[in-house]
Amino acid sequence: MAFKISRVAALLLALGTITNVAAAEQALSLQGKTIGIAVVGTQHFWDREAYKGATEEVEKLGGKVVGVDGGRDNQVHADNHDILRARKVDAVISILGDSSVEPKFKALRDANIPVFTVDHVSPYSVNNTTSDNYSLGSTIGRYTADALGGKGTVAVFNAFSNSLRICGIRYDQWKYVLQDYPGIKILQPELAEQFANSPEDARKKTLELLSQHPKGTLDAIHVACWDQPAIGIVQALEETGRDKDVKVTAIDAGPDTLEIMAEKDSPFVANVAQQPRLIGTTSADNVARYFGGAKLLPQTFVPVLPVQGPEEAKAVYKQLGYGDLKE
Repeated sequence: MAFKISRVAALLLALGTITNVAAAEQALSLQGKTIGIAVVGTQHFWDREAYKGATEEVEKLGGKVVGVDGGRDNQVHADNHDILRARKVDAVISILGDSSVEPKFKALRDANIPVFTVDHVSPYSVNNTTSDNYSLGSTIGRYTADALGGKGTVAVFNAFSNSLRICGIRYDQWKYVLQDYPGIKILQPELAEQFANSPEDARKKTLELLSQHPKGTLDAIHVACWDQPAIGIVQALEETGRDKDVKVTAIDAGPDTLEIMAEKDSPFVANVAQQPRLIGTTSADNVARYFGGAKLLPQTFVPVLPVQGPEEAKAVYKQLGYGDLKE
């Protein structure tokens, strides 16, 4: 005879499961643990928010933080992990960085110090907490196509897809989506922005681009990995009166770029917001789960928030805790 369970019993079981999960989450603790947090830099809002999220959550869970800042120098960031190893911290959260951190991660693992990464996949990491970069790239690809009405010419700033894995994924997915739109042409050669003072660098390069491509020959500009260059791109479009015929799309949706998007008739029409503070918080929670005996998956994905148009920009700005954007 098949066993049948009543709907009431099923509900009680479900509630019991939810209660157990909630209790387990409430039991997360880093009491007595010292956690090293290494961030590549704090100049960019994303890095700063992720660092704050991780730091505040470790402290909330009763742990002590030893923080090190690489000043946006990847080698300094890598070497900072030696400091954390010498301090004999209980675990390390490492935020961003390039391949130069890999031998440092190995040294930490060899010293029995577990490493948890943020936006950096590594064979030495217990867990990497990140946005779904495949979703980021494909979503902004659809939004770029929407902005163009399925046809037109788009220039792309793409400086980092060969050096940073996350940037490569975002660019490749964006380009893959656009293959479904034969009427869209990606302008060659692609542009390469500088990281330092990127808005001004992108402004100058956009002014040169516009001088070479008069009205009617360029329809959009996309920034493949992040969105700070978009600030300068919009400035150049406004300076030249091209802000009505050239659309801008990008990835990250920080507070400053969301403010630009929220302006009426802004050429900056689409973005995808990450949740860097939540990513940092989640990474710290995963450290606590690990010490609590939980088995973690190699990656934890934090949802992204698509942003299309001024009203969505205002809503996401508020949702991410940046405040209210007034008219």
